[in-house]
Formats: sequence, structure tokens, C-alpha cells
Amino acid sequence: FLSVARDTFQRVEGIDIVVAFDLSTSMAAADFEPRNRLHVAKEVLKDFVSRRTTDRIGLVVFARDAYTQCPLTLDTGILRALVDQLRFGVIEDGTAIGNALATAVNRLRESDAKSKAIVLLTDGDNNAGQVSPLEAADMARTLGVRVFPILVGTDGPIHSSPLIAEG
Repeated sequence: FLSVARDTFQRVEGIDIVVAFDLSTSMAAADFEPRNRLHVAKEVLKDFVSRRTTDRIGLVVFARDAYTQCPLTLDTGILRALVDQLRFGVIEDGTAIGNALATAVNRLRESDAKSKAIVLLTDGDNNAGQVSPLEAADMARTLGVRVFPILVGTDGPIHSSPLIAEG
């Protein structure tokens, strides 16, 4: 794809990545004392974004439902600023992992990148939403999108099942 930067065009060949970020209240658990899961996940994500200068990255946030916070972008500064603003209570509580993955897959549907991935940052089990995590993983597999689940936390409500979808 082409990137426009200060009146010049540059060809960028990177990965298209959508991060699905859990904003459920269980992310308030302070098992990284004195920090909670949300704080630690935000810091790790901002560091990750800073190092991915040739990849387009988008952000989907979720709790009881999922929403696109940022479409795919090369602008790491704006994406880090949006991550800084993430907080609880904006979305009704719950953990709709399937909806989050489906929303992230939808963001990648029109991508022409050679490699597409979803990074799922969550601390718990799916307990909300209309799409099951396995249905969403199948959608990802069909489109050749790899899903990388990252569990956040050291104890508490962490229950996981493998969701790797390889294309």
C-alpha cells in the first residue's frame, strides 16, 4: 500500500495488525501492584506500537460489545495517544471476545497486506456478545488472518482456550 507523508509518497510493505483490547472491569485487578492490568497492558501496547514503524495498526476496544477505536494507520503517535485515553466505563461491562475478534476481522477484510494479524489482549473468558470466539476465529482463518491471544494478569479471572487461527 502507499503512504502519504509530508507531500511525498512512499511504498510501505508491512503487516496489517488490529489489536483487540479488553476494557472489562476485571482489567482493574491490581495483580501487577501497584499497577492494574489495564495500565500494564496499555504500556506494553504503546511500546509495541512504537516499534512497528512499517506496519499499519488498528485498535478495537471491547467489553460487552466491540468498537473500532482507530482504523489501520501508520501514525504511531496518534495510536499511542488513543491508547493513553483508554479507560473503564465507556462500554457496558462484559467480555465479548467473539465480537471483538469479528470486529477486528472486519477491519482487515479489505486489507491487501501480505500478512494480516489480530492481537487479542484480554484477561478472561467470553461472557457476552453475539459471535462466539470460535466462530470469529473461523472467520479470521477464512481470510488468512492470524490471531494471537495474549492473556493479561497473574491471577484472578483468567480462563483461556486456544484461539490461534492460522491462514
